[in-house]
Amino acid sequence: MPVRRRTNGNSESVDNYLKAILSLGGPGEHRVTSTALAERLGVAPASITNMLQKLAGAMEPLVEYERHRGVKLSSAGKRRALEVVRHHRLIETFLYKVLDYPIEEVHDEAERLEHFISERFEERIAAKLGHPTIDPHGHFIPTMEGEMPAQASIVLTEVVDGGTFLIDSVDDRDAETLKALEAQGIKAGARLKVKRRTAAEGCLVSVGRSAKALDLSREMAGDIRIVPVGS
Repeated sequence: MPVRRRTNGNSESVDNYLKAILSLGGPGEHRVTSTALAERLGVAPASITNMLQKLAGAMEPLVEYERHRGVKLSSAGKRRALEVVRHHRLIETFLYKVLDYPIEEVHDEAERLEHFISERFEERIAAKLGHPTIDPHGHFIPTMEGEMPAQASIVLTEVVDGGTFLIDSVDDRDAETLKALEAQGIKAGARLKVKRRTAAEGCLVSVGRSAKALDLSREMAGDIRIVPVGS
């Protein structure tokens, strides 16, 4: 089974850069600073600059980069980034629904596999799962055509007053945080009542019908995206 061909000498490292730029740029596809990329990828700033120059100078540039102005994906870079995100989220869904992986383990496994699956394997996974549009964390899965709906949810830390919400998605990059949230019933589709903000900039919440109050740190609240009930 042939592995999908890459353009511009893409590698796992390149894919990770493209995914990080896509994520940090947000729906508005804003320019991303080298500092933000260095923090996300855990790479030295000098290495960030070298890689961005390489990606921008390729025969088919994957990014648009200007020193001191940051970076954004080119059309080719965005296409590849969405392709890798699709692989990742399909693999996560397969691991969770078919192979019964714990929710906190699927991200790291998908990180290892996402770069190497063939088009045929991708299509077979999608068909086996019934062509899902949402992964186990509540994130949209890009289509084969590289399209992904805009996210209408907000981060829990953006809530000023109390209210009742549905959890839209939970960030999956930190396995320990994800496991801790899952243990409290905080997962995609759960109902969340925000009681108040805390002095430490976190949130006091309850989940489902439980009256038990949970004190979420600012970091934990920042991993949760929500939509108002009825929206």
